[in-house]
Amino acid sequence: MARSPVTVIEDRARSRRVGALSGLWPFLAPYRGMIVMAGLALVLTASVSLLLPLAVRRVIDGFSQGAALLDSYFAGALVIAALLALGTGARYYLVTRLGERVVADIRKAVFDRVIGMSPAFYEKILTGEVVSRITTDTTLILSVIGSSVSVALRNVLILLGGLVMLFVTAPKLTLLVFLIVPAVIVPIVTQGRRLRVLSRENQDWIAQSSGAAAEALGAVQTVQAFTHEGEARGDFAKVTEQSYLSAKRRIRTRAVMTIIVIFLVFGGVVGVLWIGARDVRGGTMSAGELVQFVIYAVMAAGSVAALSEIWGELQRAAGATERLVELLGATDTVNDPVGPRALPAPAKGDIRFEDVSFRYPSRPDQSALSDISLHVKPGETVALVGPSGAGKTTVIQLLLRFYDPQEGRILLDGLPLTDLARSDFRRSIALVPQDPAIFAASARENIRYGRPDAGDAEVEAAARAAAAHDFIVALPDGYDSYLGERGVMLSGGQKQRIAIARAILRDAPVLLLDEATSALDAESERLVQAAVDELARGRTTIIVAHRLATVKKADRIVVFDQGRIVATGSHDALVAEGGLYARLARLQFTEGAIAD
Repeated sequence: MARSPVTVIEDRARSRRVGALSGLWPFLAPYRGMIVMAGLALVLTASVSLLLPLAVRRVIDGFSQGAALLDSYFAGALVIAALLALGTGARYYLVTRLGERVVADIRKAVFDRVIGMSPAFYEKILTGEVVSRITTDTTLILSVIGSSVSVALRNVLILLGGLVMLFVTAPKLTLLVFLIVPAVIVPIVTQGRRLRVLSRENQDWIAQSSGAAAEALGAVQTVQAFTHEGEARGDFAKVTEQSYLSAKRRIRTRAVMTIIVIFLVFGGVVGVLWIGARDVRGGTMSAGELVQFVIYAVMAAGSVAALSEIWGELQRAAGATERLVELLGATDTVNDPVGPRALPAPAKGDIRFEDVSFRYPSRPDQSALSDISLHVKPGETVALVGPSGAGKTTVIQLLLRFYDPQEGRILLDGLPLTDLARSDFRRSIALVPQDPAIFAASARENIRYGRPDAGDAEVEAAARAAAAHDFIVALPDGYDSYLGERGVMLSGGQKQRIAIARAILRDAPVLLLDEATSALDAESERLVQAAVDELARGRTTIIVAHRLATVKKADRIVVFDQGRIVATGSHDALVAEGGLYARLARLQFTEGAIAD
């Protein structure tokens, strides 16, 4: 179960460093050439900007000289402006392109990581929060790489160059300017720490807001059926309001910091200029030198103000980077071996559970399976029955290695699953889950999900075998009809027939059916059952079902209760025993079905 938003925020509301941005270097490193070119363009624009005050001084001090000399000064200023425009355009192109490239790589890397994480990972985090990190957080990083960092570096260069030129122009006035610097740095450092924490907190609340929305919208029919719209609106409004309040605190802190810095900087500059004006009147400084000093002072002051603004953006990006690095560095409880063994092809489908005990990570004190030993021979059909929560579906999840048991081992064709690459042995398994996933694509593409290289004829043959062809061709565009998000256009039974067609098309040696016919009407179930019987022939089949028509035809029925195997045998033998299976038969199956 996912943690509450408050718990998540409290866990993360701790001091963060801008140094976290170093986590972006692995993604920047492949583009060193582009970084160098952008750096050269950056240095060019900063250098040219620092030349402009010199040109202005020349014009002012040479105003009384000849027209030809004055014209040459203006021509020089025009060349400087052209170089500035060229360098700025090149810097924008290179830096923005670099940002887009890096963010695309980050998004792909994060998705590549989370799509392979076991279900245990998603027991601790909302999928909406993961999506928020991939989208919102990467957008912040794009802003930093594509704009803020280059602007910050440019302002640093202008600040340093401006300070040097200030000293060259008027040493006395520059020393007075340096007295202002400590007063400016102190609020940046002190307020910056608080801003860093608030920025991280704000991003966490945004992620929680996205997660709450995704969860509610993903189950919108259930929300509406239970008239839970008001509660859903209230929950979303509460988290969103917290996000706003967090943003307001961040904005207020940043505004205060900006006010203090700008006032101190420009207030100090005004005082220094007052002294400079007196020097001009006293003849110890020319008007051109004063104007040059003023321009450099304004450039330096503007750089400091810009850096204080950018500092907040870097704080937010640092938090976003940490959140993404957390996903990239997340540990998984299920991993492929370093040197996986090869599963013989084709797989025979010999399955063994040897003394398997398992507890779900989210429920470590509750045993889902206890000391299970089960052998399913190649080509055998075994049905798993028992009350809800007895551990039947857990068997399928362990066989797919969504989880690893805490005790015992599971073997396929004599090889432990932990010795095999998951992508290798899963190719030998076809699954029809109780709640089939229907993707926002066409009917054809949903069925072809079972085997992406299958041709249209094979797709349609699988649909016919699953009794899905007739309703598919009745759709507006037939097999090319868009099924909507989560198959919203289909009934529950139609979704299951699409999933069964997908498994038929996969043509795997091991078939797993988890309540595969539970949503079918009697006629569709008869048709699908015939297809399943044909599909199961020659394949190792494990069926989780309550329907008698499915259970009775199994070679063997295994009865589960409270995570243990309590009985094994045929339908008739188990009914004759009069135990749990017989009671389930009386409770769950109709008398007419039993008579059959």
